[in-house]
Amino acid sequence: MSDAKTPFELMMQQAQEMAKAFNPALSSFDPKGFEKMWPTMPKDAMEMWFGKGISKDGLDAKTRLLLTLAGLTMQGAQADTQVRMTVRHALAAGATKDEIAETIAQMSMFAGIPAMTRAMELARDVMEDDKKDDET
Repeated sequence: MSDAKTPFELMMQQAQEMAKAFNPALSSFDPKGFEKMWPTMPKDAMEMWFGKGISKDGLDAKTRLLLTLAGLTMQGAQADTQVRMTVRHALAAGATKDEIAETIAQMSMFAGIPAMTRAMELARDVMEDDKKDDET
């Protein structure tokens, strides 16, 4: 008989075939490559849009981005691109690698170990890419 496939595998196969029909280039689409097209905002721009824009005594961009990372971790770190981009922007806003790791680790009490582990993996990928960029 034919290969037994789960409904999820069949759905993914159908989606890939549909994507290829619309645009053959999508057959090799890589979300990480897409992320690299979006530049990291300069810290001054982040401060203008995300930090202290409403209140001079409000949260700075770094704190807002760490809170965003905490929220994304709480959601189970399901949005890979958003987690990676938030980590990248937090680093640019002055967050240390320890602050990022501690923010994610803190969420383990609320979101669980699997969500924390996934967010840590995504953050580690960004930090390793950042280290590679610094070496070149």
